[in-house]
Amino acid sequence: MNITEIPVEGYEKVLQCHDSRSKLRAIISIHDTTLGPALGGMRMWPYQSQAEALLDANRLAQGMTYKAAVADIRHGGGKAVILGQAQTDKTADLLRAMGRFVHSLGGLYITGEDVGTTVEDMVLIRQETPYVAGLPRDMGSSGDPAPFTALGVFLGMQVCVQWALHTDSLQGLRIAIQGCGNVASQLCARLHAAGAELIVTDVIPEKAQRLAQQYDASVVAPEEIYDVPCEIYAPCALGGTLNDNTIPRLQCQTIAGSANNQCLGDEHGDALRQRGIVYAPDFVINAGGLINVAAEHEPGGYNEARVLAKVRNIARTLHRVLDTAQRWDISTQRAALQLAERTLAQQRLSRTA
Repeated sequence: MNITEIPVEGYEKVLQCHDSRSKLRAIISIHDTTLGPALGGMRMWPYQSQAEALLDANRLAQGMTYKAAVADIRHGGGKAVILGQAQTDKTADLLRAMGRFVHSLGGLYITGEDVGTTVEDMVLIRQETPYVAGLPRDMGSSGDPAPFTALGVFLGMQVCVQWALHTDSLQGLRIAIQGCGNVASQLCARLHAAGAELIVTDVIPEKAQRLAQQYDASVVAPEEIYDVPCEIYAPCALGGTLNDNTIPRLQCQTIAGSANNQCLGDEHGDALRQRGIVYAPDFVINAGGLINVAAEHEPGGYNEARVLAKVRNIARTLHRVLDTAQRWDISTQRAALQLAERTLAQQRLSRTA
């Protein structure tokens, strides 16, 4: 196994790993451990290049730093990415090699499931390292984080609707959901029960069809989702989908979804504000899963009631972000970043006091 460090300005440690025996090619990015050991999921994706994988790992790690800071979690931001197609390239040997890669950091980074990996994959990785979170409940762990992520996003949608449409109800509202993975499935269940009208899409058509059948949703092609007239647009796939090309096409009043790094750049938060679209910053409302797995490391161990109380606090935090953005006439993205940076600065100051 060949592990080498990649110097990246503003990041504490970025490592790449090549293992010829298992065919593992992976990156672990640790952005900031001011608040504690880095905690973040392990993504497997068919990146076109090492450079593309590195960019994604670094963006995701930074997002985890901000997510933990805003959610008041005693962890820093990190992320692992594996280059490869999860459906065809994932093997037990590859996952175990990835576990050894994680273990080489000695606890500086704690991993968990993400796009392209599962809770079952984490059980296998746990055989190589104790630095894994989100294992099944019967192993004394926190289990699947998706329901908690979905709950936070659902609460964020309610806040956005109250803010933009002055209603407490999602009944009859059109919600366009991009991506039909685990979190989106949980979210659709809640939205369907609330009486929302769902429009779904996914790059894997079978996933969209499955949700359509379960929740009486309409299906559109992936590229058409940006043009759907709706009250809420919910990005629940990969990041960067709010950009120069897509924002002018959006026909929504609010945006609230579970994807990480939805804005390609901070300037795209400004563009949403200029269009009058109420945007719930992703690292504010999608923190439920992180809150759930982080609870494993709290004094006294995992406590679901305590987790749910923290997840429900996401609504209060989003209200604070919306208020700040309105008061200072800035985008919600910049208001949320300010909140995160303030938390990090206070912790750094307390260390030197």
